[in-house]
Amino acid sequence: MPRSNRWSFLVAALITLPLTFGPAPSANAQAGEEKTNEQLLKNFEHFILIANYDLAAAEGSELMDRNLDPVEFVSLVESSRNTRRYEQALARAMNVAELEDLAAVMDRTYRQGKLNRARDPSEVARNIQLLSGTLRQQQLARERLVAAGEYAMPQLLDAVLQGQNSELRARATMVMRDLGRQAVMPLVTALPALDAARQETIVDVLGQIPYRTSLPFLVLLNQTTDSNAVREATRRAVNRLEGRLDARPADLFLALGEGYYDERVELTSFSGEDFQLLWNYDPGLGLVMVPIVTEVFHEAMAMSLCEQALALDASNPVTVGLWLAANFSREIDSPAEYQNPVYPATRPEAMYYAVSAGPQIGQMVLARGLDDRDTPLARRAIASIEQTAGSDSLISVGLGTEARSPLLEALRYPDRRVQYEAALALGKSQPAEGFEGSQRVVPTLASAVRNAGTRTAVVMTGSDREAYDGYRGMLEQDGFTVLPAAPNGLDDIAGPIAEAPAIDLVIVALGEDDARAVIDAAKASQKLAVSPILAFGSAEDFPNLDRIYGRDRLVVVRRNSISDAQMRNAAELAINIGSGGLISTAEAQDYADRALSVLRDLAVSGNAVLLVEDARTSLATALGERSGRTRLEIAEVLAHVDREESQMALMDSAIRTNGSEQIDLLAKVGDSAKRFGNLLPERQVRRLLELARADDAALATSAAAVVGALELPNFAITPVILEQSDAAPARADRR
Repeated sequence: MPRSNRWSFLVAALITLPLTFGPAPSANAQAGEEKTNEQLLKNFEHFILIANYDLAAAEGSELMDRNLDPVEFVSLVESSRNTRRYEQALARAMNVAELEDLAAVMDRTYRQGKLNRARDPSEVARNIQLLSGTLRQQQLARERLVAAGEYAMPQLLDAVLQGQNSELRARATMVMRDLGRQAVMPLVTALPALDAARQETIVDVLGQIPYRTSLPFLVLLNQTTDSNAVREATRRAVNRLEGRLDARPADLFLALGEGYYDERVELTSFSGEDFQLLWNYDPGLGLVMVPIVTEVFHEAMAMSLCEQALALDASNPVTVGLWLAANFSREIDSPAEYQNPVYPATRPEAMYYAVSAGPQIGQMVLARGLDDRDTPLARRAIASIEQTAGSDSLISVGLGTEARSPLLEALRYPDRRVQYEAALALGKSQPAEGFEGSQRVVPTLASAVRNAGTRTAVVMTGSDREAYDGYRGMLEQDGFTVLPAAPNGLDDIAGPIAEAPAIDLVIVALGEDDARAVIDAAKASQKLAVSPILAFGSAEDFPNLDRIYGRDRLVVVRRNSISDAQMRNAAELAINIGSGGLISTAEAQDYADRALSVLRDLAVSGNAVLLVEDARTSLATALGERSGRTRLEIAEVLAHVDREESQMALMDSAIRTNGSEQIDLLAKVGDSAKRFGNLLPERQVRRLLELARADDAALATSAAAVVGALELPNFAITPVILEQSDAAPARADRR
């Protein structure tokens, strides 16, 4: 396709869809559509400036409901020949509560339209030509090209590399320098495919852009080029950027990959936008932009840089660990049904590579997830470790120069899923030798049986008890246990927080300064460090709170004027993003089943490191709380525990139950008696003998079997024998 048009189809993918505001127009509103767009905009501005906000809202809403393309909306504003009047009206509307949302939509549409127009390939081409015009044209063209940012780079690079106009080449080069960091990745992508003369030109440009992002590429080129001129140019550029020519390029690529993985602001070209750009270079086409959603852009860049590092040094496990972490994060953050342009669906899922890499790399990924408080990543890492590790590699692993035990650290991580899954992995490994922290494994498994389905929330409203009661009522309707009010801060409820299995949601509804203090305190707390936070701010406080915490995956900020339904949606969003959502009833049952299976295996094997008896109190309590199959599985575990309280709990549960479940529980009492003898007190023995005389033959036989298993003395069983013989006629009377 012609060079002037070859980017159009790519830019089109990045143009934001028309924005809408408010409900569909009523019949009266439709009648008003006879007004032109110009009239509606003029009326909106007029009514704002005379403070008739009801009419302003009507006119503005009707205009936005027409779904104008953002570029069309910009043209409409500019065609009024009084842009300042529009800006004044919009600024005033932003400060009127009933117009705030409408004004925000209009402002967003206008800004997006300006961006879309600046990035249009035909507009970029026109502005590049204007660089050869008058001083005024040059100034305007330069401003517009800088506004277009990375989107202007394909044509700017063409102008520099292929243009015959030396003056235009020089001015295009100046624009690329002005683009700064947004010029770096396109230029270094093109660099390896260029001849030596053009490499020298681009290297000189990179050396004048004060961002060290280009260092890995410049150092690698310096060490591999056959051209003295290119080697000298890279030397100058690296020195300007205060780099070292003798650095290992693989290490530099890894360090840059870490920066992208951390989503550093200086490595994000279009903060707050839906799309970022990846780059390819085709000798026939030149630079080709590849739009990618922002959610997975940083992961794609980290993976690409790690791959370049591995091509230079395949032996570095840290690089493999970062690549795996980025690949897992790509899966976690990908929007539903999104087709990643650089990771096709035909490629294996991240877990394939994780299990192939082995448990040591998996532990490195887990350590990263724990350190970053990235709960979804930690869970993926544990799942990979569980499939490949023996007990020794589960417990201790050397991570570079540091000796750590990430899986043991995960037992203390303040998220129940991570705790449970770490305990399950450790329990399944059946360790033969003791290790520090082993005493936490069995109690954590017992907690999975009892507490997996609980929901606990903290509500921070300061001294506003009415607000606290409102949030509490909403949360309790959704099945949460809400901790007491804390008018003076989190320290007021330190005890209840410590006793809770986990905190699934923190709601903060305070002024900006107090809200920031509570959020920061929660993040510094061991128990609340990964709890999702939903913060509500007033019209005045919301913008700052959103700016401060907008990039924090654990904090969702909303205006406090939203409806109850919107609050619930926001709470669900915060929990889904922060921890993967609440543990559902089915998921809680799955955790309980898996934990009981591991506990049973530990009990049957008599594992001397992970002592099932450490869970006896929790399991005995759970025995009275659960029913059906789960209660029988708990009873099976307790039947292997050589403790009086375990056998007593089994008998108490059998006494309180009836029907077939009672018979099954009596069998578990009998199993315990066969293994450990009679551990029952006299009161339970008496009740057992009563059951042995029951009219229900099946129940009586089951109870009698327990009597036998207990090996009770003859004087205990004799009354039962006599009562059912001809020597005991009183039985007929009792009937």
